[in-house]
Amino acid sequence: MAKEKSPKEKAPKEKSPKKAANKKPNVFKRIGNYFREVISEIKKIVWPTPKATFKNTGVVLLSMLIVGLVIFGVDSGLYYLFGLIMNLAGN
Repeated sequence: MAKEKSPKEKAPKEKSPKKAANKKPNVFKRIGNYFREVISEIKKIVWPTPKATFKNTGVVLLSMLIVGLVIFGVDSGLYYLFGLIMNLAGN
């Protein structure tokens, strides 16, 4: 009778063809693939129209002006308040 292998006994490992298929392509092919993918992604970019760009620029400039005025107001108020405290402390 033939001896049956127990589950603990393992068959000798054979080289699988999958390992050869999982091997990375050489560096030049990977660089080429990278640049092809970059060009593919660049083609997907939707650039804004000049009208939209000018509108967005105006919104940014107006926002900067408003934030600047708020900071100026808070700074002036705190400067005035600090001056009052110093005058009270000096008297």
